[in-house]
Amino acid sequence: MDATASDRDGPDVCVIVPTIREYECLRDYVGNARENGFDVSRLHFVLVTEDFCDVEEMRAMLDDLDVSGEVFDGSRREEWYEANDVAEYGHVVPAASHAETSFGLLYMWADESFDYGVFIDDDTLPHDDVDYFGRHMENLAFGGEIERVRSDEDWVNVLYDEADEHGLYPRGYPYSAMDETVETDSVAVDAGDVVASQGLWTNVPDLDAVRILMDGDLEGQAQTRTAADDFGEDFVAARGNYLTVCSMNLAFRREVIPAFYQLPMDDNEWDVGRFDDIWSGLFLKRACDVLGKRIYNGDPLCEHNKAPRSTFDDLANEVAGLELNEHVWEVIDDAGADADSYAAVFDAMADALAAGDFDEWNNGAFLNHCGEYMRDWLDCLDAIRRTPAPADD
Repeated sequence: MDATASDRDGPDVCVIVPTIREYECLRDYVGNARENGFDVSRLHFVLVTEDFCDVEEMRAMLDDLDVSGEVFDGSRREEWYEANDVAEYGHVVPAASHAETSFGLLYMWADESFDYGVFIDDDTLPHDDVDYFGRHMENLAFGGEIERVRSDEDWVNVLYDEADEHGLYPRGYPYSAMDETVETDSVAVDAGDVVASQGLWTNVPDLDAVRILMDGDLEGQAQTRTAADDFGEDFVAARGNYLTVCSMNLAFRREVIPAFYQLPMDDNEWDVGRFDDIWSGLFLKRACDVLGKRIYNGDPLCEHNKAPRSTFDDLANEVAGLELNEHVWEVIDDAGADADSYAAVFDAMADALAAGDFDEWNNGAFLNHCGEYMRDWLDCLDAIRRTPAPADD
């Protein structure tokens, strides 16, 4: 189906927003859609929150905006699991974690009317001069020539265009892959081959805590800020090259959901956090390479207004997984080479993690844990497909 238009009577785009604070950002996103002529009736908003948040205020906001949507705190998520006969898999979505975005993926999977999903973080805003949702849909429908980026480290820095000036590497980029040699050319992409559209970010760049400290900031942000002029042409990463995929500004096709599980971070015995979207992006890129698909990167930009917080708190949350992040891409790099579906590639990656021996790395057993949860994710999707049912309001 053409991503730029819809012949459905109801929404075909599920907008997933994990939030415990700044949910009012949706007023700007809905306003951007209306001001740019995007058909707001295509959008259905799913706010994923917690029992301690003001759910009624969130629902009132959706009513005031006159948009389709639902709000799911922890209690209502449990009701949804029961209604869809998947309560035994509720553990795959950790509570009070950014990885709760996985609930939105399950919600989408249970409703086949959604052809597209969009992840939005609540500390972002759209740029006024760009049709935010329209541009993401155009990217997903893209066909033609586009810049292709590769490096001799098999990793692409999504901030590569002005890297010589600012020296930034995004959260999740391996330290061992820094100081890479970058090559660019162009490649033809067939319409329908783009399955994810990663919009990048101005203002506060998405950095990890170590890099934020190196940039001289103790409040979890960065002294160096990005502007629209820091980004060049939109691009894709070459086959066999990985890149960081941040879920704060991302659109995707429904078909990728089996390979796009947001990993079980934060609530685990190893205290690994902050890599849920990064590792899910690795898995999606591997699946895309196997299946001949593409992740589009660049516009639409969002303004990232990360709230100040201790950089050392973020460091404490990240340090348990830093060594694993240097290697997880290598573990899955040859997985599923002969697979013919997202689920099959993901299943092969799950096996590689679940059965691997990673004792030489700090917290290596967490990768086995992730592999087991990835298997549960696929089982959960299968169960939802067998017994779909909506939760009662």
